Amino acid sequence: MASSVPPPPPAIALDGLAKTFPGGVEAVAPTTLTLEAGRTTALVGPSGCGKSTILRLIAGLETPSAGGVDIAGEPPLAIRRRGELAVAFQDPSLLPWRSVRGNVALARTLARRPTDPRAIDRLIDLVGLGGFGDTRPGALSGGMRQRAAIARCLVTEPRLLLLDEPFGAVDELTRRQLAQDLPRIWEARGTTTLLVTHSVSEAVTLADRILVFSPRPATVVADIDVPFERPRAPGLASRPEAITLAERVSSALAEGRAARERSLAAQ
Repeated sequence: MASSVPPPPPAIALDGLAKTFPGGVEAVAPTTLTLEAGRTTALVGPSGCGKSTILRLIAGLETPSAGGVDIAGEPPLAIRRRGELAVAFQDPSLLPWRSVRGNVALARTLARRPTDPRAIDRLIDLVGLGGFGDTRPGALSGGMRQRAAIARCLVTEPRLLLLDEPFGAVDELTRRQLAQDLPRIWEARGTTTLLVTHSVSEAVTLADRILVFSPRPATVVADIDVPFERPRAPGLASRPEAITLAERVSSALAEGRAARERSLAAQ
């Protein structure tokens, strides 16, 4: 009889990964690094530096110009086809003719997983949409649509979760609540999580590791371990040790920007 034990979360290996778009726009400089299995890694850098491009390369949504991505010994497309990789973007992209419940359930259908209505409703409740399961996206606020998109992303219980500014469209109060509630889901499952964010505070409170990138083309300028225990305590961002770590990340961002300016000036 086949085992019901789920496979372990995957590590992600980038080997000389690079991306240059048509016209010669270099988005990602050759990058080699490993993202550890079962941990949350945050990518932080200035707007347009290539963070989201790296996420899309890992998801198999962009083709590398050089190098490659290895996810537990397989290419991204193989992981995604099995529904073991999920992506949440800042734009929720819900199907307007489906209800919240229908949008969330569709993710399991596409992943060829059986639909569990009770589990779907529990997840809808968890993201703060209890009572809105039958509501269509057009009747929801932007923040509510984003919560539905996050529920859709989590419903397949992915081994690899890629989040591209997932809280960017919600108000500050909702952002804090989601940042407090949702990590408990992927922590409990040991999901490997990659978070792209412009928020230094968000990176400090959500991640186990922060990779700081230079302006485009994306180059790692700092690799910072986050030492705080899980589950993260409410109000962590205001604690002195978290503020000190956030200042270190901000300094690395500034140093990366200055180094890139010096490099351009020398050309």
